[in-house]
Amino acid sequence: MDITPVVAADRQLIHGYGDGGFTITAIRYEGSVLVLPSATLAWEVGDMAALSVESLAPILEAQPRPAVLLLGCGKGMQPVPREVRAALRSAGIVVEPMDTGAACRTYNVLLTEGRDVAAALIAV
Repeated sequence: MDITPVVAADRQLIHGYGDGGFTITAIRYEGSVLVLPSATLAWEVGDMAALSVESLAPILEAQPRPAVLLLGCGKGMQPVPREVRAALRSAGIVVEPMDTGAACRTYNVLLTEGRDVAAALIAV
């Protein structure tokens, strides 16, 4: 029995993570990534210390803007800097920090439900 979720062909589904990268819609990405429903972008953030409002510009400028941003913090959840949380909130985006694995799994669930979701994933 096939249990693969049904998503539109142009949607970015996360198929795997680890070894310093991600497999998204059958393409391997090395390093951290920003995942929007219709695009995956390389992301220069290697750890939470490098997270800034500027680093999330592609999310803040996305059209349509996601309602939820899942923040994969690496191997464990970490707090989101106050200025980052405030910028996302003022843009109408709810940020949910969690470890990267949980962010990948949650992104796929929300995507298959048709939710307006994006993910900022620090590679593990």
